[in-house]
Amino acid sequence: MSDQMIATTVVRRPLITEKATFASEHNRYTFEVDRRASKPQIKQAVQELYEVRVLSVATQVRKGARKRTRFGYVDMPAVKRAIVKIHPEDKIELF
Repeated sequence: MSDQMIATTVVRRPLITEKATFASEHNRYTFEVDRRASKPQIKQAVQELYEVRVLSVATQVRKGARKRTRFGYVDMPAVKRAIVKIHPEDKIELF
């Protein structure tokens, strides 16, 4: 995999949950990211897309759930999340 990824492919979408909304009050924002993206790539992509200063990046890979369909079971893919801490003076407007 190349060192450079396009910012819009690294950060798929912001995650708007109750927990993520409370964390945004402390300058922590949650994004769904590409599974292959590294922390430096995520940091660079968020800085490029939202024009903020990123202080730290924490990632987690969440195991996909098993869903039942009328034809049997389907395993959903795993999803990688990134919790990004930004500089106190910066703000990301998601709404």
